[in-house]
Amino acid sequence: MFVQSEKFVETHGGRVGDIAIFGQESNATTRRLAVMNLALRGIEADFGPEQADTFRRDLHPDLRADYVLANPPFNDSDWFRKDDDVRWQYGVPPKGNANFAWVQHFIHHLAPNGMAGFVLANGSMSSNQSGEGEIRRAIVDADLVDCMVALPGQLFYSTQIPVCLWFLTKAKRNRRKTLFIDARKLGTLIDRVHRELTDADVERIVGTYHAWRGEKGAGQYADIPGFCFSATTADIATHGHVLTPGRYVGAEDIEDDGEPFEQKMARLVAELTAQFAESAKLEDAIRSNLKGLGYGG
Repeated sequence: MFVQSEKFVETHGGRVGDIAIFGQESNATTRRLAVMNLALRGIEADFGPEQADTFRRDLHPDLRADYVLANPPFNDSDWFRKDDDVRWQYGVPPKGNANFAWVQHFIHHLAPNGMAGFVLANGSMSSNQSGEGEIRRAIVDADLVDCMVALPGQLFYSTQIPVCLWFLTKAKRNRRKTLFIDARKLGTLIDRVHRELTDADVERIVGTYHAWRGEKGAGQYADIPGFCFSATTADIATHGHVLTPGRYVGAEDIEDDGEPFEQKMARLVAELTAQFAESAKLEDAIRSNLKGLGYGG
């Protein structure tokens, strides 16, 4: 993600070094690999003096970032919690699941106009266990949730758990509103267990978000049944502060083919009757063949 961030800056006319990168890693080997990878690409980053667990020892306590980009471990039950941690502004996260510890860690480190985008398990959008629902409600009420995206399954080789994207910001353009995008039907299976989003899929999601934010050249935003919906904070409250996009976008409109209902039903019944007859013929043929082989009754 650090490398892709630099590529993004360059693609949009910037230069390597236009952004300052900060991070940390609890695994010493992984940390060394990250440092080497960025050094080989000429990218400077501050990973702190050594490896450290984010929740035991925050290496950048005073950092207030313009952008946070993260893919934290999902549903981590083996994590350290200190109840009086300054990061728990919206509620103390449960010891059995670190999802909302990560969410609040990201919020804590945002600058006044900062934005955060991260991947989490789908359960984070609706779980009410151990106070998670109350933490999510407090984050919604603070008007921090900019956009929620439900992604299709099988995007990762390492896990089959369905995931979602959270986008949080302290400087919302659409006050008291949140964009919901249901992208579960997007993507193409490239093999039996792996799905990929095409460039067109990504552009549809990104374009919808930018249009909703009213950004220049992004076009006009409109709710699309089955895909996207701009919900007010009051709308979210009526759904118990659940952030699952499917609850808001509704069902996809089915295009009317112009065929009257009575005619369509008569045609479909005739087709079904013909299929039943063909099925009976095939069954008789199979039984006859089995009997010829000495297995029939």
